[in-house]
Amino acid sequence: MLSYILRRIWQMLPTLLGVILLIFFLFKFFGGDPVEIMAGMKASPERLASLRAQLGLDKSVLEQLWVFVQQVFTFNWGRSWTTNEAISDIFSTRLPATLTIMLPILVLEVLLAIVAGLAVAYVRGSLTDRAIMVLTTVAMSISFLVYIVVGQYVFGFLLGWFPVQGWTKSVWTNLITYAPLPVFLTVLVALAPQTRLYRSFFLDEIGQDYVRTARAKGVTENAILFKHVLRNAMIPILTNVATGLPGVFIGSFLIEVFFSIPGLGREILVAVNRSDYPVIQAATVYLAALTMVINLITDVLYKFVDPRVTLK
Repeated sequence: MLSYILRRIWQMLPTLLGVILLIFFLFKFFGGDPVEIMAGMKASPERLASLRAQLGLDKSVLEQLWVFVQQVFTFNWGRSWTTNEAISDIFSTRLPATLTIMLPILVLEVLLAIVAGLAVAYVRGSLTDRAIMVLTTVAMSISFLVYIVVGQYVFGFLLGWFPVQGWTKSVWTNLITYAPLPVFLTVLVALAPQTRLYRSFFLDEIGQDYVRTARAKGVTENAILFKHVLRNAMIPILTNVATGLPGVFIGSFLIEVFFSIPGLGREILVAVNRSDYPVIQAATVYLAALTMVINLITDVLYKFVDPRVTLK
């Protein structure tokens, strides 16, 4: 397994290099001139030249690329072009708020979807199964923004159960006061598609020959579902969780904006609106690297979930 992990890490390097080159040239040639955006339409040529020199944009393309590569591997992205705040400070101060919201969402979403998927698969073909599938289809057809607006109005203004906006420096206060409403609404929205997806995973396993053999041996339906079907369905479930895990570290733009959560997602959205390229580039590169690492960890977990999996 160690040789497999080392080989995968070695294979990540050219992929990461490709991501770095792609991001650099996309921002360089297709992102517009940040100096003109920052200085305004009526800025003098001298002002534009001065800003380009300050930002290092007066250097050649190869020199700028080398600086960009150094920033990636030294984790030193300098400062934000618009706020002059160190980008490392932006990540370290905004990420805790994002994780405070996104980690409970991920855990609750996965656990509840597994339970709901198993329950629906258990009553497959029944009226309850059809009713839940119709309900999840309707829930998926409604925009997340509608859930946010209605949820804030009902639970925040009418019932007064939760504050609609706010945040503190205390993690515990945030978890019990400000996080419940956005977490509840996000899990409620995500539960519909995840339940349908996990139900399909479980139904695929229920139709396998080993399930029919277990039934012929007299194994109970509960034992089949929890000891056999659930375990064999964990590989596609792990794959689905891995695809959404990078989003945990980047946050949800809608949640953080509408609930005034000072997280990384809202900060990136502000950076996009201000054409703050260093912040956007740092987030994009690190998110790509994080995705590759999560994919590697997921592949290794396959071996622990199913010993029949061979890592090559």
